[in-house]
Amino acid sequence: MNRGAGEAGVAGIGMTSARTRERLIQRLMEQGIRDPRVLDRIRNVPRHLFVDEALASRAYEDTALPIGHSQTISQPYVVARMTEAVTVGGTPAKVLEVGTGCGYQTAVLAPLVGRLYSIERIGPLLDKAKERARQLGIKNVRFKHADGSDGWKSQAPFDAILVAAAPHSVPMKLLEQLKDGGRLVAPIGPEGQQELLRLTRRGDQYMRERLGFVSFVPLLGGVS
Repeated sequence: MNRGAGEAGVAGIGMTSARTRERLIQRLMEQGIRDPRVLDRIRNVPRHLFVDEALASRAYEDTALPIGHSQTISQPYVVARMTEAVTVGGTPAKVLEVGTGCGYQTAVLAPLVGRLYSIERIGPLLDKAKERARQLGIKNVRFKHADGSDGWKSQAPFDAILVAAAPHSVPMKLLEQLKDGGRLVAPIGPEGQQELLRLTRRGDQYMRERLGFVSFVPLLGGVS
């Protein structure tokens, strides 16, 4: 996959050098990320744009970083793992992302799906994410400032739902917005006990797959 014109225009040097990014890609491959489309997105999306300038030198480390408002940008491995889990087997036509955050997961996922609907409860974060998407030339995302735990009922059903914050239990409101055959990927559980799950809908039943232990900020209600 080629980079869009926007990404080519914002690619930097030094801390964002090809060598630095390739080290990250090698690490992800060693941890089991296999989809070349996902690896290409992690390689080409300029993660340094999604963190404060003071943290830019750490942007291509495989670690979560603070983005303000008590939120974090997820570590690249987790972004890659969730993206792979959502897009396995092809290109889902219609995907819901709960928790836009700084927009990094959005930027990685967007070109791998037909249409992405992304919800964020914190207004200033959403504004920045929209600007970064514009800067990178990403045009297939529709954003919404709302409580993501309610999903986006007017746009349901979805082929896939990615939840980038952790509810204590599987959110039934979101499961109900999946198409038959659709899949929800989410971290589930309280802090320190979260597990990444993929639930695939089969009629009124849901097949559960365990994808490993993770650490996310909690999924909160309301807007700010």
